[in-house]
Amino acid sequence: MLTTLKTVLQKADKGGYAVPAFNINNMEILQAIIAAAVKLKSPVIIQTSEGAIQYAGIEYLVEMTRLAAKAKVPVVLHLDHGKDLKVIKRAIDSGYTSVMIDASSLPYEKNIAATKKVVAWARKKNVSVEAELGAISGVEDLVSVKEKEAFFTDPEQAVDFVKKTNCDALAISIGTAHGAFKSKNEIKLDINRLRKIDKLIKIPLVLHGASGVPKEYVEIANRCGAEIEGTKGVPNNQIKLAIKAGIRKINTDTDLRLAFTAAVREALVKDKKTFDPRKILGPAREAIQKTAEERIKLFGSARKA
Repeated sequence: MLTTLKTVLQKADKGGYAVPAFNINNMEILQAIIAAAVKLKSPVIIQTSEGAIQYAGIEYLVEMTRLAAKAKVPVVLHLDHGKDLKVIKRAIDSGYTSVMIDASSLPYEKNIAATKKVVAWARKKNVSVEAELGAISGVEDLVSVKEKEAFFTDPEQAVDFVKKTNCDALAISIGTAHGAFKSKNEIKLDINRLRKIDKLIKIPLVLHGASGVPKEYVEIANRCGAEIEGTKGVPNNQIKLAIKAGIRKINTDTDLRLAFTAAVREALVKDKKTFDPRKILGPAREAIQKTAEERIKLFGSARKA
């Protein structure tokens, strides 16, 4: 069933776990995520970026997710990293149950103004709003913030921001990065900063750029012709600490892309005569489901539906 972000995150806050948020671009990815959520009885957030909307079309994404939401688990349809106000408004009007306004690259007061505008639109249709304060480094889809320009979220500023915008969830910057090329060194999150923010504000906190970047899929992809080097993800122990300290929504996109790419490449190498899309995309769907299941277990949302 389709539900709001606010509903699933409030329950997660009480239960002390994080709800997985997975990005989709096509039917196979959506099917895999829903299959994982149903199997483990987990609530799930289906996210589409502005890039996914450009690629697949908002109507296709909405209708596919509505069909998938007939599953017996709570499903949120969420716009990830909404930067274009026209796209955000269209998502609200098209049936999304949650949207993110990402004005984090703007000056503070302009971030507040843009977020307030989206909150006003969303309230009229019972749509949840996620906002962002502090920039996440790295590159993902249409989002690009240079590492030197990234900054961590200020706890006191977070209090002021939430009070002025009345957003339902807040994405914060504590040391993660978008994409598979996060850092040359071992990633260590600023858990003390997270605890301080969680103590000061009363809405659920969101962690972006938190993919683990599974080595097995990088190795398979490279063995089958890819050139993916220098990748590094957020260690599982850091994810667990973040959840314990107050993170209630965790985004995963890169891990799904790596699983998809590795499985497709391997299928094409194993059977060089195949031209049946089902034999190429079927293994990719299976790999994504396995990855989604691993993330659900890590986040503690299994059997919480």
